[in-house]
Amino acid sequence: MNIPVKPDFTSADFLNKHVQTILAFYEPNVRAGDGGFHQCFRDDGSVYDSGTRHLVSSTRFVFNYATAHRLYGTAHYKNWASDGLNFLTQIHQQETGHYAWLIDNGRVSDNRAMAYGHAFVMLAAASCLQAGIKEAGTTIDDVWNFLELHFWESHANAYADERDGSLTTLDPYRGQNANMHMCEALIAAFEATGQDRYLDRAIMLAERFAIELAAENNGLIWEHYDTQWNCDMQYNIDKPDDLFKPWGFQPGHQVEWSKLLMMLYKHSPRKIWVTRATELYHEAMHGGWDHEHQGLVYGFGPNGKFADTHKYFWVHAEAFAAAWRLYRHTGEKNYLDDYHRLWSYSWTHLIDHQYGAWFRIRNRDGSAFDQLKSPPGKTDYHTMGACWDVLSNV
Repeated sequence: MNIPVKPDFTSADFLNKHVQTILAFYEPNVRAGDGGFHQCFRDDGSVYDSGTRHLVSSTRFVFNYATAHRLYGTAHYKNWASDGLNFLTQIHQQETGHYAWLIDNGRVSDNRAMAYGHAFVMLAAASCLQAGIKEAGTTIDDVWNFLELHFWESHANAYADERDGSLTTLDPYRGQNANMHMCEALIAAFEATGQDRYLDRAIMLAERFAIELAAENNGLIWEHYDTQWNCDMQYNIDKPDDLFKPWGFQPGHQVEWSKLLMMLYKHSPRKIWVTRATELYHEAMHGGWDHEHQGLVYGFGPNGKFADTHKYFWVHAEAFAAAWRLYRHTGEKNYLDDYHRLWSYSWTHLIDHQYGAWFRIRNRDGSAFDQLKSPPGKTDYHTMGACWDVLSNV
């Protein structure tokens, strides 16, 4: 694959054109006959599984097209987002009120209620409301009420993670990942509705995870907790590559929190947000950067050793978005240098210059891991979202 000459990564023209190449990758085959979206794409854009509907992909595609319509005015993207929202509320949503985690050929195959998935339902609905799809406001409100009833733990100022399909059994696992994306969704809900309860809750989550719980790990955010919100250092210790619950400190999640804290600073200008955003970012870049092969690894352990050396697309996208926000806030050149360093690595190893979009994962040396560009969970919401985040702060 020929690598084009590196462009000006700070250029709004480049960022917008890059987003368009990602949209173009999915355009021919993403719509499905059931009203939802195909979610399993090979590197060349062909669909290898037409029946799987994962809640994470179903919601993220709605975010993609609602945001693309809002920013570019593309008419059919509004229709796609609206249809995708209807698919969520009519197919994924069950009689209990929760949204099923996985649907296979029209039938629910995994009926668990996941806080992580419901965070993305809220984000999708908030994106739709901002795009002029008014009925999405009801979905935001409904998801908030559902989470209050079944997942919010007021004693811990955090959301629990998982219930069974009947909603009667709450899993003992507690995790930061669902809460991080809940913070993201709550910020979006606040921006879409103007209702303070969403911002207040986002602030509460940021205080809990980025300040209080992080203090127990020298300022870094651990992934896994028990029912009392004590760090569980053994959970998935044999699975540092788990898709949603990996063991170890995740550089991608440290920088993602860094970005979220800088987003919160816009609405709640507290010095602590910038302080913690800076600390999390530096720890991620220090502990996660692969000096031998370049790029950020997936995870590292409490001992500082790499736990998983694969290079993931979303880690680098979230990192360059955080670097850019910190640069724009501080004016410090090291953040701009990092922004270019992250983009340069991604340009060479993670972006498919032949077919479009980003590869999901590469081996440590940057070589191909597989030929599945977008299996369930990946819709390039991270990469387009990071570009849009930079564009909002050019």
